[in-house]
Amino acid sequence: MKNKGFNRAIRLLLGSAVFVSLTAPGVVAREKENALSAARQTSTDVAGLQSPGQILVDVWGIPHIYAGNEHDLFFLQGFNAARDRLWQIDLWRKRGLGLLAKDFGAAYAEQDKALRLFLYRGDMKAEWAAYGPKAKTFAEAFVAGVNAYVGDVQAGRRPRPIEFKIAGTMPDLWSADDVVRIRSHGLTRNVASEVKRSLVACAAGLEADRLRVKLEPSWTTKIPEGLDPCSVPKAVLASYDLATRPVSFALAKDQKAALAHDPDVYLAEADQQRDTIGSNNFVVAPARSATGRAILANDPHREHSVPSLRYIVGLNAPGLSVIGAGEPALPGISIGHNDTIAFGLTIFSVDQEDLYVYELNPANPNQYRYRDGWEDMRIVHEKEQVKGEGDRDLELKFTRHGPVIHVDEVNKRAFAVRSIWFEPGTSAYFGSSDYMTAKDWNGFLTAMRRWGAPSENQLYADTKGNIGWVAAGKTPRRVNYDGLMPVPGDGRYEWQGFLSLDELPKLYRPQQGWFATANQMNLPADYPVAERKVGFEWADSARWQRIVEVLQANSKMTLADAMDLQNDDTSMLARRLVALLKPLSSDDANVKKGLELLKAWDARDSADSAAAAVFEVWIANHLGAELLKTAAPKAANLIAPEASGIPAMVAFLEVPDPRLLDEPAAARDRILRDSLGSAVAEVVDRLGEDSTTWRWDRLHVAKFDHALMPLADKATASQLSVGPLALGGAGNVPHAATYRRSDYRLISGASFRMVIDVGGWDASRTINTPGQSGDPFSGHYRDLAPLWATGQYVPLLYSRAAVEAATAEAITLRPR
Repeated sequence: MKNKGFNRAIRLLLGSAVFVSLTAPGVVAREKENALSAARQTSTDVAGLQSPGQILVDVWGIPHIYAGNEHDLFFLQGFNAARDRLWQIDLWRKRGLGLLAKDFGAAYAEQDKALRLFLYRGDMKAEWAAYGPKAKTFAEAFVAGVNAYVGDVQAGRRPRPIEFKIAGTMPDLWSADDVVRIRSHGLTRNVASEVKRSLVACAAGLEADRLRVKLEPSWTTKIPEGLDPCSVPKAVLASYDLATRPVSFALAKDQKAALAHDPDVYLAEADQQRDTIGSNNFVVAPARSATGRAILANDPHREHSVPSLRYIVGLNAPGLSVIGAGEPALPGISIGHNDTIAFGLTIFSVDQEDLYVYELNPANPNQYRYRDGWEDMRIVHEKEQVKGEGDRDLELKFTRHGPVIHVDEVNKRAFAVRSIWFEPGTSAYFGSSDYMTAKDWNGFLTAMRRWGAPSENQLYADTKGNIGWVAAGKTPRRVNYDGLMPVPGDGRYEWQGFLSLDELPKLYRPQQGWFATANQMNLPADYPVAERKVGFEWADSARWQRIVEVLQANSKMTLADAMDLQNDDTSMLARRLVALLKPLSSDDANVKKGLELLKAWDARDSADSAAAAVFEVWIANHLGAELLKTAAPKAANLIAPEASGIPAMVAFLEVPDPRLLDEPAAARDRILRDSLGSAVAEVVDRLGEDSTTWRWDRLHVAKFDHALMPLADKATASQLSVGPLALGGAGNVPHAATYRRSDYRLISGASFRMVIDVGGWDASRTINTPGQSGDPFSGHYRDLAPLWATGQYVPLLYSRAAVEAATAEAITLRPR
């Protein structure tokens, strides 16, 4: 089993005595005093702290914070985030607020402008009221803790992290409003798909778009009245791209290329995100669990980075005790448990944004047609500090729907994005500070009624054995259109408020004793789709199908089984494609070798599998391209043939459409053979003639490169990098590990995994890659990556006794 090395790894990290103490509760009390005395002891005075507190950092780099009151708890969470991840959270703030040019120069001025277009600019009183009753006080305390650390760095009382030295910058102070006004890092959808659908419709007709994405539930869209799809420029989302991308660093001579917008690349990557930026979660009721308690598992899939997007932390104060992962720049946690309930999320694919197209007044380019007249744009002027030059004046334009992101001066058109980001209460994940304190299902639902973004499948389990699922998120009510294409901004296509939580699906105590989500279309069969139009573009169901297959077959799931399932390499998509290959034969040597390997394959993307290497190369770079060349040549350069588009193409190949293929069955078989032969030729070129040496992990590797590596000297750059690490998995299997097509290097997947024993909390397991710390010179910068790459986990300790037994560093904090 994948976790067979787990005990050995833990002994190496902890030492056998402490490992025994974690598994034998009777030993804990005898060991904890010795463990704490052996830990590295430090103390520090902190301005703004009300009473003494403690941070116990365990041997895996997970901090467990103990405070005397709620203020100090969130103060210390902020202080600790700055202690461990200061460069990351400082850059997060500067990026989100559009303050990059002040630190990094004129090359970032356009990105700043784009970012400021997507800030929340509404009523802050309404914004804070939209979250839980303690949201603002939590944020204020968290920011005070961050600022206490930043103030010390600015004053020279604490060292400036090396990233600031490389970049030549200093960290800035925060305000509480900064935490919630930043929106552009959140996950929403589907404005890029609207643009792509318009481009495909213009080039080859709407029918060709079915090769790009399958609409679910079954739905036929149409071009909205008043829209000319050919009027939508390919580069219309340049500002949106700049506002939603990470910060890139390059030497001065390379900055222009690094920061440029390439619409073809952007739209292809946006399509890919539908299947790669998501998650898996599942929950098992006590009746189907070997422990007699519920099990809840979650592994969110995002772009891989160093430092990791997620940060695991324990938070403890009188009346509040939670542990799990969140984003380091936010108070609280979003995935984890308190002393009564556990919770874990995946994306529920609500369509939360639209692209509006406006006719401009020929006599005044700052007016657009609305209803029967011309309406003025709102124009905002802001100062932008730019390193090395004077302040610039930024002119930002807004329609009633949102920021103007593109103006076609020749054709007198403007384009704006309407997004739930501009509604109160939609700061990504911030609402988790509300639900993490719930004590039962009803309290959890009360918090989820306030939930704004991102739209989620939230799974729930409690110590009484109850499990549940609730879909939540700010969901626009579209009455007379479906949101699948851009629409005229003249008033014909408006949101009619938002759906309530009671209009979204949920389930409590499911009869089958388990529930799972993996971003697949999971609206119930009787859901009123035409009335509510939640969304029609979901991730492929392959990951979910495999999870369900395993859960149905296992009547007594163990924690080890749950961990194995998170690392399961079985490809349901491969099963379908191999079935199409079964009747085929060929005299061509490459095709013959491909058929031989795939027909005998177990459809697992295992690290050591030669067939997996052939299959993934085939679907990444050959099958889709050959199909598009044959079935939709006019749209072949628009519909990206990468693996994320393969589910729609597989559905087409299973039932080839005579409207797009002459002699459909024969054409389908030729496409399969020709593309497989070219894939094998690529594998030969990359891995050599001897197929006995082919392995998927010779191509599929993980390497975590810090964004600042281009600016660092050679020795420091090597310290900033982690890997390479060979691994199995792929984008459409539970062991999500999506790669880039050019070299099969990992780009996204499950950086964080968690399996919770609900009520037997100390038995829970987790992993975060490449490590907990953002300090390249810390042992915790990279220590978890080898465990993660081989499907192993570390304890997610909860009880004070277990934490103390595993403490490597004890930090005492006193009011200054």
